[in-house]
Amino acid sequence: MERWTRWMIRYRWAVVAVWLVVLIAGFGASSKLSALLSNTFTMPGTDSERARTILKDHYGDRSDGAFTVVFRVPNAGDPALRRKLQGDLARAAGEVPSGKARPLTPGGEHVVYGDIVSTLSIADAKGHTDEVLRALPHRDGVQSFVTGQAAIQHDLDPIFNEDLKKGELLIALPVAIAILLVVFGLSAAVTIPLLFAACTIMGTLGAVYLIAHEVTMATYVTNLVQLIGLGIAIDYSLLIVYRFREELTRIESKDEAIVRTMETAGRAVIFSGATVAIGLALLLFMPSPFMRSMGIGGFLIPLVSLLAASTLQPALLSLYGRGGIKRAGVAEFLRRRLRLPLPRFAGTEDIDRGMWARLAHAIMGRPSVFLAGGAALLIAVAIPAFALKLTPGSASGIPQHPQAVHGFNILRQAVGPGALSPTQIVVDAGAPGRARDPSVQQSIDALAERLRQDPEVVYVRYRPAAPFLDASGRYAQLIVAGKHEYGEGPAQSFVHRLRGAIVPSVSWPQDVRVLAGGGPPQGVDFIDRSYEVFPWLVVGVLVLTYLLLMRAFRSLILPLKAVLLNLLSVGASYGALVIVFKWGVGHDLWGLYRFEQIEAWIPIFLFAMLFGLSMDYEVFLVTRMREVWDETGDNARAVAEGLERTGRIVTAAAIVMVAAFSGFVAGRIVGLQEFGFGLAIAIFVDATIVRALLVPSLMALFGRWNWWLPGRVARVVRVAPSPLEAPTS
Repeated sequence: MERWTRWMIRYRWAVVAVWLVVLIAGFGASSKLSALLSNTFTMPGTDSERARTILKDHYGDRSDGAFTVVFRVPNAGDPALRRKLQGDLARAAGEVPSGKARPLTPGGEHVVYGDIVSTLSIADAKGHTDEVLRALPHRDGVQSFVTGQAAIQHDLDPIFNEDLKKGELLIALPVAIAILLVVFGLSAAVTIPLLFAACTIMGTLGAVYLIAHEVTMATYVTNLVQLIGLGIAIDYSLLIVYRFREELTRIESKDEAIVRTMETAGRAVIFSGATVAIGLALLLFMPSPFMRSMGIGGFLIPLVSLLAASTLQPALLSLYGRGGIKRAGVAEFLRRRLRLPLPRFAGTEDIDRGMWARLAHAIMGRPSVFLAGGAALLIAVAIPAFALKLTPGSASGIPQHPQAVHGFNILRQAVGPGALSPTQIVVDAGAPGRARDPSVQQSIDALAERLRQDPEVVYVRYRPAAPFLDASGRYAQLIVAGKHEYGEGPAQSFVHRLRGAIVPSVSWPQDVRVLAGGGPPQGVDFIDRSYEVFPWLVVGVLVLTYLLLMRAFRSLILPLKAVLLNLLSVGASYGALVIVFKWGVGHDLWGLYRFEQIEAWIPIFLFAMLFGLSMDYEVFLVTRMREVWDETGDNARAVAEGLERTGRIVTAAAIVMVAAFSGFVAGRIVGLQEFGFGLAIAIFVDATIVRALLVPSLMALFGRWNWWLPGRVARVVRVAPSPLEAPTS
């Protein structure tokens, strides 16, 4: 670290120039990123994905890229009007590459609707929404709406961007600047974390832009990178700049102070970033492309932040120097001249008299009481997590004013919510022409009859001709609309009945396969496959994190404590989601959505994100305690001084992080509200109850065992051993 830091100091202008290029290029790329993003919940290797592939290749119908056109008309039974609207639908389909119009269907007295299918993905299809809408009639009492996944995504994109800007400009950024002013005072040092954040965020978005040309990336990835990137970047820069200011009080040479800063705080940032990266690497191994795309964006954030922390940060410290981080004496002037009782956020020279040190001594005097109280509170909040119910998504948790959502609601009122994203059952007869065989048709008719008897089914559409039979005659398609939206519990239960009871109850000729695809089966497959592998990946993250922290802390006990406390924080986050969204506390207090289910990607992503982010504060705190222990061998002093030296930084960093995540909560999309609240509450709990109460109490109970690392284990992780010495106090 010393040699590398000196090299960064020597070539500081070149380093800053490179990051300036990254900043400008990333800004340009981010402005073009939205058109490449989309939310799709396909799951390769499942029956629903096989059905989707058959529908795309043999029917020219890719369900996620289809449009549903809804006409509100004076009289849906007018044959002349129906013929005219069918022509309008065909003309609108010409605006979509590979687009084909399906026959119109009445949906009551005043509603007619039909699909425009194509082979386009949702990311490609959504860009044609406006052209389709303009090609449709809006006169003579006819109102036209374009809905479906692609159209809804198109109309939500500007809302995503607007919410993101509101969250950043009105919440996260002002709070970040205020906290930096509190920590650094009126000083040019305030600009260092902001420059650091701008470079890392734009660098990450630039990388996402390049990857999005080859990999389908989720719409949420922009929100993820910008808001979480702001929190991480300021966390890391805050710790390093604060330590640099501290080292300048002890070391005369600016360069030596930078080197010492990077050897201590810089090293903590490296380990902290590595734990964040390990947590997010979990998502790269998920079977869902949606999860992997979110994981790519999230995984890039700590990597770019680590790169900037080890290059840009020492270069900026060298350029700013002692004068650049010096605090203007405004507060002291107000205290002395005007005698205002302003608090001293910068701390005191007497470590033992500081607020955090006094708190540590109080906790270590009665550690069992504080441990029992804090743990009981977190467990009580975590218990409701057992009431979590998952959904792959819902149109009810989004703003209702866009025309695509309006069209969806009209159709939902006319024929039920299941009509927009129906189940598509594909019968593979095994050979061209065989789907027309009487034996196959008899089985299909029996299946249709069984489906009509199911209480969830509104209608079943099938006839032995196009568009239900493909041109080759090998495949047949049944379209089944349910009473509930595709992600709701009854729709998911229907999929399990369909696959487990209804299809097997029919006698099928040999070699005939039946595949359940469309909205509800895709949602079920997304949840089932994701949570099938999730526990094993969690185990992998826990093991890797433990090994990394063993090296960082040079201890057997402290990494285990950190892992267990992080699990408790994540559990409390899950429980808080149930309390706030399912039980409606958030709706009553803050006007958030009240929603029976939690979007299925959120618990997985919360774990991946929180396990790394909350470990930030553990690394900041314990590495500083380790420094004091190595110098004094006094456990009580190590805990008190470590908490005093890092308490205000952890608190400041946590406030910035919570503010950044509140940008999600302030948005109008239920998934982002749930995600942001889960992150914010976990970081708040982690920086208060966990780090301020549970960590000191446990360290008091463990005593000198905190710092034990036998020589044999130390050789495995390639660090110096930490023998179990007798206590000095």
